[in-house]
Amino acid sequence: MQSDIEIARSISLRPIVEIAERLGLDRGELQLYGDDVAKVALSVLDRLPEKPRGRLVLISAITPTPAGEGKTTTAIGLADGLTRIGESACLALREPSLGPALGMKGGATGGGRAQVAPKDRIDLHFTGDFHAITTANNLLAAQIDNSLHQGNPLGIDPRRVLWRRAMDMNDRALREIVVGLGGASNGVPREAGFDITAASEVMAMFCLASGVEDLRARLDRTLVAFDGAGAPVFASALGVTGAMLALLLEALRPNLVQTLEGTPAFVHGGPFANIAHGCNSVLATRMASGLADWAVTEAGFGFDLGAEKFFDIKCVEAGLEPSAVVLVATIRALKMHGGVDLEALERPDAEAVGRGLENLERHVESARTFGFTPIVALNHFAADTPEEVARVESRCRELGLPFALADHFVHGGAGGEALARVLVEHAAREPGRLQPIYPRAAPIAAKIEAVATRVYGARSVAFTGRARHDLARIDRLRLGGLPVCIAKVPGSLSDDPKRRGRPRDFEITVRELRIAAGAGFVVALTGEILRMPGLPRAPRAASIDVRDGRIEGLG
Repeated sequence: MQSDIEIARSISLRPIVEIAERLGLDRGELQLYGDDVAKVALSVLDRLPEKPRGRLVLISAITPTPAGEGKTTTAIGLADGLTRIGESACLALREPSLGPALGMKGGATGGGRAQVAPKDRIDLHFTGDFHAITTANNLLAAQIDNSLHQGNPLGIDPRRVLWRRAMDMNDRALREIVVGLGGASNGVPREAGFDITAASEVMAMFCLASGVEDLRARLDRTLVAFDGAGAPVFASALGVTGAMLALLLEALRPNLVQTLEGTPAFVHGGPFANIAHGCNSVLATRMASGLADWAVTEAGFGFDLGAEKFFDIKCVEAGLEPSAVVLVATIRALKMHGGVDLEALERPDAEAVGRGLENLERHVESARTFGFTPIVALNHFAADTPEEVARVESRCRELGLPFALADHFVHGGAGGEALARVLVEHAAREPGRLQPIYPRAAPIAAKIEAVATRVYGARSVAFTGRARHDLARIDRLRLGGLPVCIAKVPGSLSDDPKRRGRPRDFEITVRELRIAAGAGFVVALTGEILRMPGLPRAPRAASIDVRDGRIEGLG
């Protein structure tokens, strides 16, 4: 059986200039990175109509399991399927982070015959966007410590510095550190730490920015510390936000690549969905929906995390109007939600599938709360039995849901045609209309409770003493009008990763809140959420090598 990278290398990619021409892009609007990657000038957005030409489709999924669900492969297979049936389609996806690529999850370019390419470049350094974001983040961190060292003119309290350094790598040893050791010439000693770049606020604001000047404003208003009197210190006071913008300027241009079948794909930005808002850049999404009849995008993890933030943060902030939602499920994942262990998933068990459908049903209810009747895409695996598939299709019929069996992993766009046809018919007959889960004017605590009860299915929300202190601070700073970005474990609808399926009668505990004023939201931390992952016992990096001048082992 061929690996993903072997499949990708067996396909001759079209010149990226040709892919761009399909979208109506001129050569002068491209900055080429070789023959198969290009950055696209932001000036393209200025010539697009105010109302997007294309229909925006969100790919989401049931609650993730170790068995895998395949949102990205489904998004790619759907886009290729749309192209095969004569529709104009374009993808808008996130960039992979090196941390997961070298750690446990691997890259994020799809799999099998449903991939974006060139895989090795996208999975590794690509066009350097993550490095630019990391450097901009760390410039601000360095200037904060420099200001402390140079007489502390802003009166920053070293114990109340909020801004952390970033690195695009899983490294648990850097979660909590002490800087400034070694004597007076090395700065002021204080506690600090690192976040992975995908969890940094610079990444979040980069992906939500509507353009260069909007990104400048976001950088300026970023809350980085408090002074000795408890007054906020914003990044603009450090004097380096102009340099940060300069570092990010080239990265801000969306990256254009293609699927293995030549469907255009923007791959740009990559915030995590269990910590940040989990969506690719607003700029790339606008380009995709402005240049094609169908813009297919995805949001990280399950509907409760990625889709909720896509709707309540990204769409509201950017004025996006999605037309349809595709909810991805697999027989394997449904079995796990039905109580089957990972090692036993190959054995037929229609009863376990039936039990696991409760998880799907919870996400369907959430999608309908947002104004969408989702299309259920069953990502097909070879071990799936007809009885198991029929169990899912029958339940979807009972719930009044469009259903499609998707076989894109093996057959590429041909395996995505059925889903594409269901989408076109459903979007024409029953287009969704976004209804955010809470009004922006509601108090922060009420917004959190709305998401927890109406999307997760929680009974209630508990706030620790630290969280209540943070809520009071947010009110004092008059930032209560911001949306909430709830950081929660991805593997459960609850904040307990062991509770699969559809947990009932549970409480969500918010342990603290962090102000991301530049990104434009308040982060509510629940459970044991880490902003810097660690490497597993056997990281994927151990299987990556270079042989005969070619990178091997990426998948």
